[in-house]
Amino acid sequence: MPDVLLHWFAFGGGLFLVISTVLAAIRSFVLPRNETVLISSFVFRVLRMLFNGLARLGTTYERRDRVMALYAPVGLVALPIVWLTLLSVGYTNIFWALGEGRWERCLRISNSSLLTLGSEEPSHNVWANLISYSEATLGLLLMTLLISYLPTMYQAFSRREITVSRLELRSGAKASAVELLLWLHRTGSLQDDRAQWQEWEQWFVEIEETHTSLPILSFFRSPQPGRSWITAAGVILDAAALIISTVEQPRDPYLTLCFKAGCVALNRVARFFGYDERPGSPPSPAEQAGFHHSREQLREAGIPLCPEAEAWQQYQELRSRYARAAAYLARVTMAPGAVND
Repeated sequence: MPDVLLHWFAFGGGLFLVISTVLAAIRSFVLPRNETVLISSFVFRVLRMLFNGLARLGTTYERRDRVMALYAPVGLVALPIVWLTLLSVGYTNIFWALGEGRWERCLRISNSSLLTLGSEEPSHNVWANLISYSEATLGLLLMTLLISYLPTMYQAFSRREITVSRLELRSGAKASAVELLLWLHRTGSLQDDRAQWQEWEQWFVEIEETHTSLPILSFFRSPQPGRSWITAAGVILDAAALIISTVEQPRDPYLTLCFKAGCVALNRVARFFGYDERPGSPPSPAEQAGFHHSREQLREAGIPLCPEAEAWQQYQELRSRYARAAAYLARVTMAPGAVND
């Protein structure tokens, strides 16, 4: 009786491991919603600790950036390896429960089926052969699933980075909201730049969808060390907040929609990674001094401004909707400015 119970336990445990692994793969790449998958989360957390340790050895941000640039690609390569390993362990238990011999032989049968080598076959037991075929099918399915989704992920990455690169041309290499406003003013589009704000609104909508359904995209770094999608998002939202609060002009509905889309996107992506939405600390004197300096730059450019006291109050209220989420994401992804350069 103990042997029978042990065989049933091995069969049930192996089946549970196989089903859990397949569901994890489906939830990671097929299910179109932001769910936390324990297996994927464990893999990426372990790798993150390893890469954090390696990054600390870098003395400059550029060196740390080169290390962290490998984190997401390595994670994607490691994920199917972990899936296949779990499938192998699960099917090894199942083969043993079906009486295919010692653990070593069951492991050889499992790996041979999983990798479609055909070097080790189960006995003439019909059930064992069916299990072997199912393992070969699932192994191919998991690999095909990852390979088929790689182009989708890189297309989303490419669209994201095109906007980041174009924004740098407008806001400068240092990614300044003031520089973006000055560029809009020089081109005569500060009061009416519908196409640009609609493009950025679409960008934020795509960020929200892709970076929650495929969260590893958040960690793919820009080709240039000084760029980051989070920094770019902060510049756009800071510019929108400055225009709404400080620039004396009619409210642009397309700008407002873009601002709302950006706030929603950053907060939802940040919440996926454990962001705590409790109210933050009040603004520091340095932040108010920076706001005053920005106003002076806009004033010198001849941009009509609202009274400073009212503008500062509204600007802080607007920034409270996204600034903490952006800062949290910058720390999580080790974006430029989030660490000591």
